[in-house]
Amino acid sequence: MSEVAAGRRVAALMAATALFLCHSPAMGQDAEVLDPALQAPLDPSAPLDPLPGLGVEWPDLESGADDGIPDIPDTAVADAAVERTYTVAIRGLDGIDAGGIRAQFAELSVLEANRGDPANAAQIDRRADEDRDLLIQLLRARGYYDAVVEARAESGAGTGQVNVILEAQPGALYRFAEVSLPGIEAAGADESSLRTAFGIRQNDPVDAAAVTAGTAALRVALGEQGYAFATVGELDIVVDHEARSATLRLPVAPGGDRRFGAIVVDGTPLFSPEHIGVIARFDEGDPFEQSRLEDLRRALVATGLVSTVMVRPVANEATGRVDVAVALEPAPPRTVAGEIGYGTGEGLRVEGSWQHRNLLPPEGAVTFRGVLGTREQVISATLRRNNFRRRDQVLNALVAATHVEREAYEAHTFTLSGNIERQSNIIWQKAWTWFAGAELLASDERDVDLASEQERSRTFFIGALPAGLAYDGSDDLLDPTRGFRLSGRLSPEISLQDGAFGYARAQIDASFYRPVNDRVVFAGRVRLGTILGAERDRIAPSRRFYAGGGGSVRGYGYQALGPRDPVFRDPIGGRSLAEFSIEARVRTPLFENSLSIVPFLDAGNIYTGELPDTPNLRFGAGVGVRYHTNFGPIRVDVGTPLNPQSGDSRVAVYVSLGQAF
Repeated sequence: MSEVAAGRRVAALMAATALFLCHSPAMGQDAEVLDPALQAPLDPSAPLDPLPGLGVEWPDLESGADDGIPDIPDTAVADAAVERTYTVAIRGLDGIDAGGIRAQFAELSVLEANRGDPANAAQIDRRADEDRDLLIQLLRARGYYDAVVEARAESGAGTGQVNVILEAQPGALYRFAEVSLPGIEAAGADESSLRTAFGIRQNDPVDAAAVTAGTAALRVALGEQGYAFATVGELDIVVDHEARSATLRLPVAPGGDRRFGAIVVDGTPLFSPEHIGVIARFDEGDPFEQSRLEDLRRALVATGLVSTVMVRPVANEATGRVDVAVALEPAPPRTVAGEIGYGTGEGLRVEGSWQHRNLLPPEGAVTFRGVLGTREQVISATLRRNNFRRRDQVLNALVAATHVEREAYEAHTFTLSGNIERQSNIIWQKAWTWFAGAELLASDERDVDLASEQERSRTFFIGALPAGLAYDGSDDLLDPTRGFRLSGRLSPEISLQDGAFGYARAQIDASFYRPVNDRVVFAGRVRLGTILGAERDRIAPSRRFYAGGGGSVRGYGYQALGPRDPVFRDPIGGRSLAEFSIEARVRTPLFENSLSIVPFLDAGNIYTGELPDTPNLRFGAGVGVRYHTNFGPIRVDVGTPLNPQSGDSRVAVYVSLGQAF
């Protein structure tokens, strides 16, 4: 048994026997004295004593003469060393709530942990002895203090196995004759709810797990109902074996209910009390709740600016309230990051960034980012101020200069944008998120004039008011296995190019995740988009819809779907799109269950009109692998187009972090 398994077993047994009182008679004056012969020096030449019999009654294997199992007498060393597999069975638990006992036994059992590995008679005997004691402890922890368990072994006729049987006699169930919480009456009107939280009442079974859980629940309830400095005394349980009952006494001192006072910053302040007050989900004068302190601690950790956080209640005798003392140790504020990626049609892409997460306090993170790629070059600076004016609200600002070269167009763009958003993060996955902002950009773009079939260059000045709303009902932000997601985005825009004109871009995304079993998750995605109010040719190429690639229709090159120009056969984008994806995420036992195989089928296309022509779809299929890490899955997908257009590659490869959707 490994050290970890042994540690878990010891810890579980300690918890399980918390309520079991052992009694042993004191040794009297007539206690037995060791035989003087046993105290004599050892004689190396003396013959060995016969081996003692095994504690488990070993089966008479000779009785099954036709089963082919040789006899293993207890004292026959050579035969007792023969290794056999064995089975384990518990009998005698009928008529009691045995489900939890059997489950905990299976988790802690030495026999179960080693079942399937051949063992000799002595090994099986020793394991059965330990498991007999384990089962007794588990029964007593649930109130069966008179429990008796016998272990025996039987031959498995014709199988060569040994059947180890633990025969239990639970005996009578002990119940609480009295349950008292002295001092709880000081809680006044809250006494009833606190007793309900504790949950243990007269005539309940003397169950160790239930008492432990009830004590913990009582502590939580005291903190949640405003008793900031309540104390729960030492648990005292007395078992009466003659009456088959027990009494429980747990002193409680509520200490008076309080309200939140001021926030006090200990040491060198990383944040002001006012900003911590913005982050906290309580105001001065609100009823005290212990869980609000833990929430504040986690929110401060989520800023990424602290290495250690301590949040504790402090009694303010002058005001009679509970001040909140916050002590923070700053974390290194600077981060240098890099990323390398590759995609068919996108080419190689190298990205690097430098960030100072508190350059403009409080929580004003400034990031300088650069991208050098086959088809994309970017230099940008962003400001992200978390908890802007209210908890979980973020202010973003961006200035960027980009050069993008696609099959569809080439664009040199300068962008100024800003928005306010509410987003999910790793600690809190929010159900509802939103953003609203403004964007100004100047873009010099080159594409093909379909009328003249000549290349052209045009300059666009665009103003946009993008906004979005999303609902996330999935169970995990990075690797969902159940639930669904739904989001919508709308961006009214005005463009200046040979006059001013307006249009609106809208897009809807939906995805769902359904587990088939413990290892298989079925996932699907739909994306629909439209541009209303302007002809395709007037809209800047960079503002049109495109499809194809690792996050779109796999099997096709990046932005390779849809109509193409007649000269270079390059995609020209469109005013509407439709995309559909389904995949099965199959977790394998390889690399300690960290590797998944993902077959997928995608479909989609780009259309010239305002609405998608869904029967006219392009299909792609393939298979991917996911290596699951603590920060999300690493994805590699290989796809092929099922009904390609002329010029489409037969194989496309995508490498990235995270699921495809």
